[in-house]
Amino acid sequence: MTLFLSYLINGISLGSVYAIIALGYTMVYGIAKMLNFAHGDIIMVGAYISFTATQYWGLHPLVSVVIAMMVCTVLGITIEGLAYRPLRKAPSLAVLITAIGMSYFLQNIALLIWGADLKNFSSVISIGSISILGGSILITGETIVTIAANIVIMIALTLFTGKTKMGKAMRAVSEDKGAAELMGINVNRTISVTFAIGSCLAAVAGVLLCSAYPALLPTTGSMPGIKAFTAAVFGGIGSIPGAMVGGILMGVIEILGKAYVSTELGDAFVFAVLIIMLLVKPSGLFGKSVREKV
Repeated sequence: MTLFLSYLINGISLGSVYAIIALGYTMVYGIAKMLNFAHGDIIMVGAYISFTATQYWGLHPLVSVVIAMMVCTVLGITIEGLAYRPLRKAPSLAVLITAIGMSYFLQNIALLIWGADLKNFSSVISIGSISILGGSILITGETIVTIAANIVIMIALTLFTGKTKMGKAMRAVSEDKGAAELMGINVNRTISVTFAIGSCLAAVAGVLLCSAYPALLPTTGSMPGIKAFTAAVFGGIGSIPGAMVGGILMGVIEILGKAYVSTELGDAFVFAVLIIMLLVKPSGLFGKSVREKV
C-alpha cells in the first residue's frame, strides 16, 4: 500500500506538469481553433533560458524562472504573429504542417545555441522534502511545488476567463470570431494574449519538469508536449478543468503503468488508454459534442 501511494503521488506530480502544458494547448485550441504543436518546444526553450540564467549569468533561480516566462511569452506572441496569423483562414492542414515545421525550427535553433550535449538542470526549488505515514513516504519539494502550481494556475485561469474583460473576450472569440469582431472585440489581440498565456505556462512547466527530471536536451519538450496534448484531448480539449483532470490522469496512468505493467511499454499504455477513452466518449471527459450545421 505504501509503495502504491508513493507511485500515486509521483503520478500526480508528473500529471500536474502535463496539466500545465495541456492548459496552453486547450486555451489556444478553444479560442483560436488551431493545434500549436510547437508548444512542446516552447517548454524546452523556457528550460534552457532558466538554465542559462542560473548557470552562466549567475542569477537567482526564481529570477531565472521569471526571465524564462518573459522570453517564452514574447516567443509565443511572435510565433502567432509570424507563423499562424497569416494562416488564420487557411485549411487546417496548412496550419498543422506549419506548427510541425515551427517545432523542428525551434529544436534546431536550440541545437545551434546550446548544442546537442545533455545539460544537467539544477532544480530551482529550494523547499525541502517532507515525510508522511511515519516516514515511509517521502514527498520532494519539487512534487509539492508542482502540484500546488497546477492548482493555483487552474483556479487563476478559471477566474480570468470568467471574470475579466479579456477573459470574456476570449470566450466570445471562441464562440464566433465574426460576431465578436462586430461587437468591437479585437480578435487578433485576443488570440495573441491567448498564445502569450499559453507560452508563459509552458515556461513554468519546462522549469518544473526539468527540476524533477534534471536532463535537458533540444528534444526535451517533444514527448511531454505530445502527452500533454493527449491529456488535453482526454479531458476534453477546450475545457480548463478538463485539461487539469486529463493531465493528472495521464500522469497517474503513466507511472502506474510503468510500475505494474512494463517500463518499456509505459508510454504505449498511456496512448492505449486514450484510444479506449475516445472510443467510449470521443469528446473527452469534460468536452461537449458540437453538431455541425449544414
